[in-house]
Amino acid sequence: MVTIKTFILQEQVRNFIKMGCLKFLKDFFLGFWDYETPQVMVVKDRKLGVIYRAVQLLVITYFIWYVFISQKAYQETETRPESSVYTEMRGVAMLGDFVQDTTEYVRPSEGGDVISTILRREVTYDQTQGTCAEHYSVANANCTKDSDCTQGEIDFDGHGQRTGRCIPYYNYTFKTCEIKTWCPIEEYAVVREPALEKAINFTVFIKNAIHFPKFKVLRGNIKPNKPKKLLRCHYHPETNPYCPVFSLGFIAAQAREKFSELCLTGGVIGVLINWKCDFDVDPSKCIPTYSFRRLDMRRNLSSSGYFDRFAKYYHKDGVEYRTLIKAFGIRLDVIVHGHAGRFSLIPTIINTVTAMTSVGICSIICDWIMLTFIDKNEVFSDKKFDDVSKQPSRPMTTDLTLTSYGSTHSDLSDGVPL
Repeated sequence: MVTIKTFILQEQVRNFIKMGCLKFLKDFFLGFWDYETPQVMVVKDRKLGVIYRAVQLLVITYFIWYVFISQKAYQETETRPESSVYTEMRGVAMLGDFVQDTTEYVRPSEGGDVISTILRREVTYDQTQGTCAEHYSVANANCTKDSDCTQGEIDFDGHGQRTGRCIPYYNYTFKTCEIKTWCPIEEYAVVREPALEKAINFTVFIKNAIHFPKFKVLRGNIKPNKPKKLLRCHYHPETNPYCPVFSLGFIAAQAREKFSELCLTGGVIGVLINWKCDFDVDPSKCIPTYSFRRLDMRRNLSSSGYFDRFAKYYHKDGVEYRTLIKAFGIRLDVIVHGHAGRFSLIPTIINTVTAMTSVGICSIICDWIMLTFIDKNEVFSDKKFDDVSKQPSRPMTTDLTLTSYGSTHSDLSDGVPL
């Protein structure tokens, strides 16, 4: 008996859920085709009206001035152009009794987007392959007897392979481990030459061409019909914008660095070429701007500066020699940025629609202010929102139809018709 009642109850629940789901789907389907429109309410409040117009003015000003005028949102843009850079260093100076030309102080000689100038050298002359004492600053290099030096051991902070002998450190009384390397070692025999301070007048010529493939526009930073002018001009943003010739002193000053300090420690300076072009006007008005910035760590850190090591090899009496050069200088990294734009209908429509819909934020802000700070007695909320639960229910009426036979009057007091 209990099983039958349980089965009947389960069937009733299933039927109820089934009917409820069908009713929900039916109401959702029918309600999907309903049209909803917001209720318009005019609020006679001067403060709220001033706030509303002020917010509208801010939104409209933002889109007109910043989005359309400043950012040119009506244009399609290209920010990844194709670029090529060629550099050339020019200048001759005397270092003691020797002439220093571009072959001596320019690395690399062929030019490119990276070029360096040697301003000071530390030279170790006449090194040969042999055995000599390790420098005393290397770990475990100091010794008193041969057993302190392990034969065949190589210290990666040292200069070569240890032979297992403990020998005097050149002309000093203390001893260090003997190594097989280029002798004498740099720290002992280095000769520090004076800085090439006259290099402040050296000039670097930077030739740059840029191509915007989306707009099929090719631009260059020099005028092809005036090549001779480049031999005697210097860059100026107003008088000589097509003369990309810069002195090292000018570059250091623009990067806010002292040239005398760069001669001692060296440094890496970025030459930033920025092309910002508006192709709604004549493309010939697209002229690059130049800026300079120090790229390596500042001079008060141990990792600051820039130097390079290279060697010059030669033979004498059948023995190979080399001159090791540690060169400090300025390395120029040419970095090209490009941004071009031209009017297009699609971004114009998109940003215009965005601006128009953003004006609706003003109504949302003012509604929040009105309902939160002004509507203390809920007068505005009652007008703005229709709450069915607060509306009085209409009384139900019953239609009564009387049907009589024979006479239009009846007396039901005795229970029988007259």
